Formats: sequence, C-alpha cells, structure tokens
Amino acid sequence: MEKVAVLDSGGQYCHLIARKIRELGVYAEIRPLGTRAQRLSRYRGVVISGGPASVFDPGSPQPDPALFKLHLPVLGICYGQHLLAQHLGGKVEPGRRSDSAGAGAREFGEAEIVIKSRKSIFAGLNGRERIWMSHGDYVSKLPPGFKILGSTRDCRIAAMGDDSRRLIGIQFHPEVTHTAHGLQILRNFVFRVCGCRGDWHPADQISDLEAAIRRHARGRRVLFFLSGGVDSTVAFTLTERALGPGRVHGVYVDTGFMRHGETDEIRGLFEQLRLDGLEVIDARQPFFQALRGVTDPEEKRKIIGRLFVDIQDQVLSRPSYCSGQWMLGQGTIYPDTIESGGSKHAAVIKTHHNRVDRIQQLIAEKRLLEPLAHFYKDEVRQLGRALGVPDSVLRRHPFPGPGLAIRCICSPRPARPEPEPAIAELAEEAGYQAFLLPLNSVGVQGDSRTYRKLTVLHGAPIHHEALARLTTRITNGFPQTNRVAAAVWPQTLTPGEWRIRRSSLTPARIRLLRQADHIVTRFLQEQFLYDLIWQCPVVLVPFSRQDGETIALRPISSVDGMTAEVVHIPVPQLQKLAAELVEAGGIDAVLLDISNKPPSTIEWE
Repeated sequence: MEKVAVLDSGGQYCHLIARKIRELGVYAEIRPLGTRAQRLSRYRGVVISGGPASVFDPGSPQPDPALFKLHLPVLGICYGQHLLAQHLGGKVEPGRRSDSAGAGAREFGEAEIVIKSRKSIFAGLNGRERIWMSHGDYVSKLPPGFKILGSTRDCRIAAMGDDSRRLIGIQFHPEVTHTAHGLQILRNFVFRVCGCRGDWHPADQISDLEAAIRRHARGRRVLFFLSGGVDSTVAFTLTERALGPGRVHGVYVDTGFMRHGETDEIRGLFEQLRLDGLEVIDARQPFFQALRGVTDPEEKRKIIGRLFVDIQDQVLSRPSYCSGQWMLGQGTIYPDTIESGGSKHAAVIKTHHNRVDRIQQLIAEKRLLEPLAHFYKDEVRQLGRALGVPDSVLRRHPFPGPGLAIRCICSPRPARPEPEPAIAELAEEAGYQAFLLPLNSVGVQGDSRTYRKLTVLHGAPIHHEALARLTTRITNGFPQTNRVAAAVWPQTLTPGEWRIRRSSLTPARIRLLRQADHIVTRFLQEQFLYDLIWQCPVVLVPFSRQDGETIALRPISSVDGMTAEVVHIPVPQLQKLAAELVEAGGIDAVLLDISNKPPSTIEWE
C-alpha cells in the first residue's frame, strides 16, 4: 500500500491534511516532525504541517536534516515552508501586523494568491485563487534552486518550488475548506508530484479496526458512556461487532445538560439498533452541585470530565465489575484530542472532557479503548453506514460531550459594553455600529489558542455578504477580538441600556437554553434547513436590557469540525426564528454569530 507521511509540527490542521489525502484514496500516516529520515524513506512523499512555533523560537521543532537528501517529494505548509527555507539556504523573517501591503505583513484569514506557474501543484487552477493564510513569519529569500510559484498582496513568496528536487513550500493552508481549490492542490501533490495511484478507502478499515479492538481489549469487557450522538453510537456498534454481545455495556448519564427529549431518544435508538446493555443514570443533582458558582470555561470542562470518570468508577465498583476485567470505551475522535494539545507540539485550544487528568491516567494504565481516535466526523459517518447505523442517527448534528453547560456563558461580575473607536469606525464604513462585549470567547489563530472579546455589530439589517467581509477585516486587524456577532433582534442595541449580568450555571438558565435549543432545532427541520447545516450551537449569553438573556445562533457548515464556515440563513427566516425565541419568554435579544473557524472555534467555550 502506498503511503504519504504527514510530519506533525503541532499545527491544529495536521490530521486534517492526512484526512484530506486519505479522502483522495492515498493512505496518509501521521509521524512526529523529528522522525529519522531512514524511517521516512519507505513513503512516496512527505508533507510538513504548519505549527504554532516560530523558527526563531529556542528549541523550535525541527525535522531530521537528512530528510532533504532522500530525493523524496516534500510539501512544506506554513511553518513547514519556513523549515524548508531555513534548512536549504533561504531566509525567514518575522512578520508584523499591518493593515497596509508589505512583504512582512501578518495575514490571518482569506487572501488571494496570484499564481505565477500553473504547473506541478497548481496544475488546473486559475491565475488567481482564494486561499486561507495564517502566518506571522515569512520567507524573504528563496533557497538556491527555488522559484516563486505564487504571491499575495502581503506575501511575495506565498508559494515556492524546486521542480528538479520535487520540493515545494506554500505559506497558506490547502487543507482547509476556505482555500477554494485546496483539495486540487493536495491531489496534484500526491498524484503528479509523488506519483501515487490511490488505492485506499475508509470503509476498508473495518476489519482492521475490529482486530485492533480485540487486541487492545485482551478478553476484557468494555463499558461505554454514551451520548446518543454519532461518535459514541458508531464506537459502541463497532466494539460490540468486534467483541460480541454481552461484552459491551452502555451507560447513558443524564447530567442535566442534555437536549430536549435526549433520554427518550437514546432509548429508542438502542431499540432501533437492537443493541443490549443500556443503563440510564440520573446525575443531574451532583453535576449542578459541582458546577455551582463556576464561571471559567476550562474549569467547567475539567469538572465535567472528572465527574464522568467518578461515575464510571462508581459503576465499576459494583460487584459485577469487581473482577477488573473491564475497561472504559469512548467515542473520542481526533479533533477532540488535537484541540486539547494531543500531539507533542500542539497548542491547547480547549480541554476536551475526554482528556482530563483522570482519563490520561486510564490511558497510561491501558484501560481506555477509543476505536475512532484517528478519524474525523465525516469518516465516522462512513464507518457508521458500512456498519448499518441508521442514516437518521448519522445525519444528526454534533453535540458536545459537556452538553449545554459550555453553551451557557457565565460571568463572575457585572459589566458594560466597551467602546472600541477603531472597530466602530471600520463598522461604520459598512453601515453598522459596533462595541466589544467583555466576555472571552475561545478561538484559534496561527495554530494557537486565543481568548478574546466578542465584537457585536448592530444598527442595520443583516446583510450576509457585507458582514462576512467586515468580520474578516475585524478579526484580522484587531487582536482584542476573535469572534463577531450581529444583532438580529432588536436591530439596534443602545450600549447604555444593556449590561452583562453576574451569572453562573443554574437549572433555570439551562432550562431556558434547552427550550431555545429545541425551538431552533424544530424550526430548522420545519424550514428544511437542518440538513443544509452541519451544526447550529445555540448559546445563552448573560447580556440583557432588563432581566432576560441573549441567544446567539451559530449555524455553520463543515466536513470534519476542524474548519467551519457560516451558513447564510435567509434573512426573513432568521427574523422569524428570532421572533419565535423572543415570544417564548426570557429572551431580550438574538444575535447571529458570523465568524468562521478559524479564527473562532465552533463552540464559544
């Protein structure tokens, strides 16, 4: 089987590169950046991923220098391009944040590349292409033998190559959906440059996965904590198929942070799949008690993760489990681990509840089974179809393990909207007013985590195209913000009349959020929008004119959750949905989150 190695520099998109290549029918394998060249010689080509480090950092991750003497095709992406230049005699310089054109300007977001050579990786593309840039450092001098393959307004050497040695460096990310023909660029690399044929497909892995499950289980039984979502359902089904009925047990924990009717739905799902061994545990009281007064997003996730493991320990302490012949199964997929800093050089974007300290201990004890840990959401769906999981389950929108707890934004103190004259001036050019909301939202910029304030736009009707352009300019140009939301209702939010209330997780706030989430889900289904949207988080924000709350809607499209784009719901339907939410009571305003990922993560926390 032909293989392409993807060397992990710690970038959040490393495994997305591998997934895209596998999508082309070529097996891609993740290897550490410092893998010895001798071990890489058996691959048809090598991709060096981007990463959060700078080549100027002491101890920055480096490849084996002998890699470049193997005569293998190499594609360096972002930080990978910098490494190519550094090792082969070029020059890298640190960039600067700038709103004006210049070779050293930092770029985060959409850009246009002018292609100077439509051969090799750019074969079949247009002379100008939309790409997604994410860089601070830049290549200022070509290595000997290289030519410039493409340039952007702010980056003269946006792509470079040495055809004779089959070495290519690009400053942008072809693996993200925001790069219009990024898949074609990767296709050109693996087929034209590396000479691969394409003979690998995800569904072919099921027998190997089953064998791996049996080897890892070593005769033990497996306990799964189930959410009713795609990942845990496919993981449970795959494991039961590998080990047989009676050796896999499912526990559904009602934390109090579940969606409307979740418990009844999972019971019905197990009946539909003819799966045995489902147990429902009501844990609403201990979860609310443990989270009382907690407002920090990371602390929420860690507490929820620890409580899940505590419940697991309680279950395993029962006489029927005391033999020690049990292990924990989880439906963890790769975005959950890479965003928790799951690779050596990766930045932590968020701590996933499946990666808290207690889970790490189980990993060390080899008591954890995660059959889907190297797959992305779209691949999990493919596996599920091959296993016979109903399409109604596989089409269901993703839902975070911590549930509504991380969609219920909390504030340790009251606050007021903050003016930001420069952002307000930029917004005014597009016909909007703007202010900052001092509630930190998590984002990912330059392969690293950012916590920034929310920009709120208001004072004019929703105009999707204008707002998309404005959002990119705001998040690229102002380091104090990484997420933008626009007012759907009311259209104008007079800052002096609105405030952030001191707030925490309470049953009353969760009930309100659950009701709003149910209204949104039902509306999307009735309006035939549900299948056009990959996920639509509904977020409760303690921002009010009186004593109510604000609802933020986040309809996005994605393939795997690693990148996402906002879905443009028609304005009349948005307004109708906002009216239904307000009529339900307790809601003072409705916002539309109009930020792509990156720079904003899908969830706010």
